Amino acid sequence: MNIQIASSSKPSPRHAVHELREQLRGIDPQLLVFFASSRYAPAELARDMKDAFPRAAVMGCTTAGEIISGKMLNHSVVGMAMDGRIVQDASIEVLHGLKEDCSGAVTRAFSNFERHFGTPMRDLDFSQYVGLVLADGLSGMEERLMDRLGDLTNLRFVGGSAGDDLAFKQTHVFAEGKAYADAAILCVLKPAVAFDVLKTQSFRILDKHLVATKVDEANRQVFEFNHEPAVQAYAKAVGIEPSKIAEAFMSFPLGLIVDGEPYVRSPQRQDGSSLRCYCNVVEGAELSLLESSDIVHDTQQALAQKQKDFGPISGIINFHCILRTLALQKSGQLDAYGKLFERIPTIGFSTYGEQYLGHVNQTSTMLLLGEPGPEQ
Repeated sequence: MNIQIASSSKPSPRHAVHELREQLRGIDPQLLVFFASSRYAPAELARDMKDAFPRAAVMGCTTAGEIISGKMLNHSVVGMAMDGRIVQDASIEVLHGLKEDCSGAVTRAFSNFERHFGTPMRDLDFSQYVGLVLADGLSGMEERLMDRLGDLTNLRFVGGSAGDDLAFKQTHVFAEGKAYADAAILCVLKPAVAFDVLKTQSFRILDKHLVATKVDEANRQVFEFNHEPAVQAYAKAVGIEPSKIAEAFMSFPLGLIVDGEPYVRSPQRQDGSSLRCYCNVVEGAELSLLESSDIVHDTQQALAQKQKDFGPISGIINFHCILRTLALQKSGQLDAYGKLFERIPTIGFSTYGEQYLGHVNQTSTMLLLGEPGPEQ
């Protein structure tokens, strides 16, 4: 197998990593990606993972729940090993001090990528290379990070924001044996197989529109929609009393509609007469009210269509919003969602935000890897 997956719920980093290493004994990975509960000591886990796979490029992050083929897990570690017939080349960079100097960190990382690949990042062929991004999920810097990436390259970066099992205290990202907070990990891959990105969310677009007329973009706060207090305007659109809006946030988020496709901006909480969101909202943006639909059915349909268009899939890395996980839990569909991926080697995690062409919420962004050709 050119892609292998593994998981462990052993409580100590050393024992969990040993179990992963045993499950992955039959592969010499070029790239090893892992996602782990925040219950593990981050520095120890990062070191042990690199020690177990010294020849591989190794990256990962903490989670709010883990995904592996057929299962939705908690308090575990999941990993995917990809050999040279899947990943021809991979380079990993750490963006230190995300809050202080996000732009400079991206520029420095890109200089290192350019030395590694021998080509300016702007000139890398997006049909031959793809990026992975894992960000501190409590930094509030994902929009600036993704905007800067988009300014400097045409490569697609897909990924998620690290979690900490809903403690909301500190998240970590991992690279090459070390753990980092207030940081992001970028990985530029040159796959040896076909690849694609699937973005899927489960909402109907309603014919109700809210224009953000007064915002604090940096703090993801909307003061006014349609020149009315944000809470009042949102409640009116949903058709409920302002005192009950918190009950509607997950089922009726907002979406920026691009080419008929929603890019979800989820309300997080009421703050006086304003709304705090999980994504920033640009002043003047017109958002549509969305209504939740069946996550399992919609994901099944999206996967089936992608397989029809793309062809056989040998591996999936799934960055899956924690709000989707909570919705699945509430509806009793966690097992059904996990089983959608039981026939395809898959790992993933419940995120504090998803990255693809920007920063979104209540979405799954997935990197899909095709099958290698016959061995020469």
